[in-house]
Amino acid sequence: MTSFLIATSLLKIIGMIFVVILPMVSYAVYAERRVSALIQDRLGPNRVGPSGLFQPIADAAKFVFKEDFTPATVNTFYYWLAPALAMVPAITTIAVIPFGSTLFGVPMVIADVNVGILYIFAIASLGVYGIVLAGWASNSKYPFLGGIRSSSQMISYELSLALAVIPIFLVVGNLRLTSVVRYQIEHGWMIAPFIGNWTSLAKWLLAIPMLISFFVFMIAIFAETNRLPFDLPEAEQELAGGYHTEYSSMKFALFFLGEYAAMITGSAIVVTLFFGGWHLPGVPDGSHGWFFGLLNIVVFFAKVAVLLFFFMWVRWTLPRFRYDQLMRLGWLFFFEIALVNIFLVAGILAYFSP
Repeated sequence: MTSFLIATSLLKIIGMIFVVILPMVSYAVYAERRVSALIQDRLGPNRVGPSGLFQPIADAAKFVFKEDFTPATVNTFYYWLAPALAMVPAITTIAVIPFGSTLFGVPMVIADVNVGILYIFAIASLGVYGIVLAGWASNSKYPFLGGIRSSSQMISYELSLALAVIPIFLVVGNLRLTSVVRYQIEHGWMIAPFIGNWTSLAKWLLAIPMLISFFVFMIAIFAETNRLPFDLPEAEQELAGGYHTEYSSMKFALFFLGEYAAMITGSAIVVTLFFGGWHLPGVPDGSHGWFFGLLNIVVFFAKVAVLLFFFMWVRWTLPRFRYDQLMRLGWLFFFEIALVNIFLVAGILAYFSP
């Protein structure tokens, strides 16, 4: 039995990383280029393969064969360590996210720990070390400024990020992410009370703070992943590229791919917490057969893909914030809104029976 559990865990890890996440990261870059082309009324990549679908392979080959140049003045150990620290946390956090119900009786989550959301915040917060070390180890002014911006930005918005999810776990009653999905299957999605069995007054009252939590969490995810309009750490007009200015070849690619991996992980967390995870009304879970188990996985990643499209659409639609606007928004608005929202949910739960 122990050998079976180890084997299935290894299969899930290998499948999630090499079959799902890494291809999604590569083709998220392709999708972003196509979406930006659509918004800007141009074609985008269309030369390599049908409709440019082999462009990610060509990009990977370009990065592999480019000269890997290390400036003479850098702190070599930390300079080489930083790209790995930027990529690994973004992939590792996916371990506790349930991406399906069951398939052939095996739960579709790598590690169903009882402190899932705390694990995510603990590991995701390590991503800032890669950016800060890259800026510091480069021994160059513009990368250093980008690293400092990233550290202050992530501290500001991680507070809002953590406070925004507390109302969800007050309602659910524990920190296990599979329990959050199960709750939404039985009671309705967090921001869609009409999906599921929301019959009591408390459930409809909770829809308002859940919507507030969603907006705060979603905007904080943009800041956490350094996406426009919060990409101050790599603002090319101000910092000539930011923390990765002195990087080339595969080390630069790891920073680039780490951003997209973090975006995919962030989208998966949003889907799990607010959009019912792998659940779709009318679609049974994997206990009714392998086909439905596979369909649950498809539903989950389809929701993730929709959120990724939203990330890309926002990037090519909104202008970048000024740095003072970024900090003011995090400390003077989102922090207070998320804090008040916790008391609002606590009051509803205390005076109305869910």
